[in-house]
Amino acid sequence: MNSKKIYRTAQKETVLDYLKNSNGEHLTVKDIYEHLKANNEKIGLTTVYRHLESLVKEGTVVKSIIDENTPACYEYADCDHSQCYHCKCIRCGKLIHLHCDEITSLENHISNDHHFTIVPKMTVFYGICEECMAKENAL
Repeated sequence: MNSKKIYRTAQKETVLDYLKNSNGEHLTVKDIYEHLKANNEKIGLTTVYRHLESLVKEGTVVKSIIDENTPACYEYADCDHSQCYHCKCIRCGKLIHLHCDEITSLENHISNDHHFTIVPKMTVFYGICEECMAKENAL
């Protein structure tokens, strides 16, 4: 058992509650801040950063860093992140959270036949999202 006391303020609980209710979405600090401001929460951007980093240290929230061009994303740590992959749209930058059993067979193949272990939470597939493809096909 962790002997360190977890200190939670009302603002920190508000940030955590929003992440809990976001159904596993990847949210940036800006996404969280804008949502809270739109809901009349009195919280500053720096405070959101501070609370998120604290929640990450506690293990309550997972922080994902995709690449140097994408802001860090946060999500509530209630799902199995060992099998979490990411898809990033090269057009709009959208990040898609991907849990797919089909990828497991590819992961097993790479491990067994190529003796290489993939780290799912750090694996990003780059491509074009459905919305961007629809726009492209409409032209």
